[in-house]
Amino acid sequence: MPEPLLQVRDLNVAFETSRGDVRPVRDVNLAIYPGQTLAVVGESGCGKSVTAMSILQLLPKPPAKYLSGQIFFQGRDLLQLGESEMRSIRGKDIAMIFQEPMTSLNPVYTIGDQIIEAVTLHQGKSGRAASTIAEAALADVGIADPARRLGEYPHQMSGGMRQRVMIAMALSCQPKLLIADEPTTALDVTIQAQILELLRKLQKERNMAIMLITHDLGVVAENADSVAVMYASRVVETATVEELFDHPVHPYTEGLFKSIPKLGADRHRLDTIPGTVPNPQRFPGGCKFHPRCHRMQGDQTCSSVEPNLREVKQKHWASCHRIDGYQTAAVTVPSISHKRQVTAGAATEVSA
Repeated sequence: MPEPLLQVRDLNVAFETSRGDVRPVRDVNLAIYPGQTLAVVGESGCGKSVTAMSILQLLPKPPAKYLSGQIFFQGRDLLQLGESEMRSIRGKDIAMIFQEPMTSLNPVYTIGDQIIEAVTLHQGKSGRAASTIAEAALADVGIADPARRLGEYPHQMSGGMRQRVMIAMALSCQPKLLIADEPTTALDVTIQAQILELLRKLQKERNMAIMLITHDLGVVAENADSVAVMYASRVVETATVEELFDHPVHPYTEGLFKSIPKLGADRHRLDTIPGTVPNPQRFPGGCKFHPRCHRMQGDQTCSSVEPNLREVKQKHWASCHRIDGYQTAAVTVPSISHKRQVTAGAATEVSA
């Protein structure tokens, strides 16, 4: 078994506030191998983006602080590196596609200036050579007339085009690990398919690892090798994509699958998970999901003791007190044979 390219061990992150520390990331463990795609899923506010930004130390300190844990990349603990060392890794070895392209691009510099800066800094190219690499990067993500677009500013492009620019910038330096935070949010279905196909192609050519943060389980089904489900600052279930789709164990994971529209199903209201993700300043006691959980039947264990991840079967981990007897109990979820139907259903709805 090869060594992980990136390994996050027992990561705990807090933000200082006037009302005390808030902990959006607690005891997170992740591993990504060369050439692998790890999908991180969960509702907004579960800690996915904070975990990703912690890897690159992009959280401002203060208010952010790393309470404990390690983040190993190629054997080096990134949390022990200074800012100058991290600057040499960001963009070159680990690149990130941010969720908000308009706020991530500098409005007073042209698109070309911003891509060329990254190429010059990390590849040592300058002048025409750097421009050629930037132009090719834009062409790779499907932007027409890339030479002209290099001279335009972010406000002259649509949201989808700005997102493609961010992807081009991230891929221009051929990183070993790409962190993609909702990379296709602003794109229509056709362009989304093109971008995801491009990522798969480049991943295969470069043996690049991808950490894919998304809400779209269709995208997960088509692109991920393994999945980590986060809820209320912790990983509550992790498995291979086939295992997770065929046998979801945690009630939160079950709820996510049950809320997917079924292709060809009878018309009825979608199942939803009651309630909302708790405020990290006011997490409930015990299992953080217990106020929304259908498995709660008067057992005080769930509301008083927080469960730890345990291996329910080989390479399948989950944190729940009431796993036994619930693994496949009366829950209809998309099996691995239905994965492509999830994506096809989304495409059908948009094109219709």
